[in-house]
This record gives sequence, structure tokens and C-alpha cells, in this order.
Amino acid sequence: MKVVTFGEIMMRLNPEGYQMFYQAEKFEASYAGGEANVAVSLANYGIESSFVTKLPDNPLGECARNAVRHFGVDTKDIVWGGKRLGLYFVEKGASQRPSRVVYDRADSSIATAKREDFDWAKIFEGAEWFHFTGITPALGGEMPAVCLDALKYCREHGITVSCDLNYRGKLWTKQEAGRVMAELVPYVDVLIANEADAADVFGIVGEGSDVESGKLNKEGYVSVAEQLVERFGVKKVAITLRTSLSAFDNLWAGMLYDAATKEACFSTEYKVHIVDRVGGGDSFGGGLIYALIAGKDTQGAIDFAVAASCLKHSIEHDFNLVKVKDVEALAAGNGTGRVQR
Repeated sequence: MKVVTFGEIMMRLNPEGYQMFYQAEKFEASYAGGEANVAVSLANYGIESSFVTKLPDNPLGECARNAVRHFGVDTKDIVWGGKRLGLYFVEKGASQRPSRVVYDRADSSIATAKREDFDWAKIFEGAEWFHFTGITPALGGEMPAVCLDALKYCREHGITVSCDLNYRGKLWTKQEAGRVMAELVPYVDVLIANEADAADVFGIVGEGSDVESGKLNKEGYVSVAEQLVERFGVKKVAITLRTSLSAFDNLWAGMLYDAATKEACFSTEYKVHIVDRVGGGDSFGGGLIYALIAGKDTQGAIDFAVAASCLKHSIEHDFNLVKVKDVEALAAGNGTGRVQR
């Protein structure tokens, strides 16, 4: 099965180790973006994946392209042009000091792209699944309309659609996000959110939970999923459940709700000691898409997705580089981290 993902890829710059921005005298460069991260995960799981974006026709654009192509992602439908590659800076948190992200992505090639740049009939040739996130329409300009064009094509041609709400307050307001995503989500089959996205974008809150304090009432998220299904007609809702103990240590779990059976399944909860949490949600999305394509049932799918994301938290930079056998071993209970000889 071929999966197409669509969104922005940027250069990520971060100080060495756990240095703050104020201390940094040099920055390490890598490349990533929500949908690119998912494409890499799927390619590592053996799924045919294609990443679509618009990049500047210069060496930095080529470096971003090469970063995903290195892992076997199809990049032939990338559009070339525009002024610049977007940047983002990551200051890794430590102990009680949170991580920080600073964006420098205004007027990037994808943010200024036009509807006519993307030939969806050609892009979706042979595809059976499409994935995007709420970050892409948040880039503004014609991006909401571009996403809607893609979604309408998918609906007309029976292509399954997944979307991670991925609300980013530094890109748009809650009101803007709610208005735009309310137009796009009715075309989505599998909707992914975290403990805050549904509240921020649609005002849907899990009863008994307080995200800022880290208090989560898992059963309250069944109601969140039911409300999303009722409002938008999505077929499945996946919600990640993160309890933040510190910048280093989190409790990590998830829930998958199936609208057809009204079944809600919760994963194992992992205590994660974090190496790099950026890209953790995307690794969950990639794991979930793979699990559903592979025909896993609701419990099996959420177990695979959460285990995949758990492992990503141990990997530097945004891409999840594990294989199916690694994820299945953890999902089966092999989480001691013992040396493999």
C-alpha cells in the first residue's frame, strides 16, 4: 500500500546537548517536519511512502529532500520554487526546565505555495492512504485550500485519510484553527490528537483532566472521542496520553476509539526517560498508520503505536528509526533495554 504525506519540512537547529540558546556558540543541523517524520517511520516499517511539499530550488532544499530520501521515502512529487526553507530552533529541556521551540518559517516555500502547484491526480496515483497534520493549513496563505483540494480528491477516489490535529499556538489562534479544521476534519477517517488538541481546536475537554498539572482521567477521553465522532463523522479517534513528570521523565500511553464498534482500547503506560521528545507524536502517527494497514485490531493498533512512540523518545532528532520487530518486541513486554548480543 502506498501512503502519501503532505506538509512542511524544515531545518532543525539545536545547541549541543542540553545547552540553552543563550549558551550556544554553534548549532547542530538536521531536517524534519510532522508529515516528513511520518513518511520516514512508514518507510522504515516497509511501507511505500511518498512525501510531498514545496522546497526552494537551492542546496538547502536539496538537503531537506535528501534527508527523507535517505530512508527510502519517494520524493519525486516535491514541487520546487519559492524563497526559502523554514527553520526551527530546539532547546532541549532538562529536569524541571522545559524544552523550547522557536520558529523561523515565515514566507517559506510551502507557506507561499499556490493551489495550482499540486497535481493531486498525479500525486495520488496508486495511493490508498493520505496523511497530513493541522500544522500544514496553519501555515496560512493558500494552504487551507490546498489541503481541502487534496481531501476532496481523496473522498472522491476512496483514499483513506488520517490527520493529526497538532495545534500550534505560535502559528495560529485557537479560533482560526477551529474554523479551518472544522472544514477539513469531516473528510478525515482517522483523527489523531493529544490531551490538549481537542480542547484547543474544538473546545472538547476530557472530564477530570488537567493537562498543565499532569492529571489525566483516561476514561474522560472516551467521551472526547465520542464527541469528535458525532461532530465530524470520523471512523477512528486516537488520543495520546502524556503525563509529564519532568523534562526527562514522562508517562506515555494512548487510546484508540473505533466508531463502528464503539470500542475504546488503552495501551500499556510506559515510563519514558527522554533523549529527545520532538517528533514523538509523529512517531505515534506513523506507528498507528502502519498498524491499521497491517490489519491489527483496535488493541493491537494502539499498542503498536504507543510502543513505537515510546522508542522514538530514545532517539536524537525527529525521525523514528526503529523497525517493526523492535516495536513488536516492546509491545510484547521486552522493555528492559538489555544489550542485544
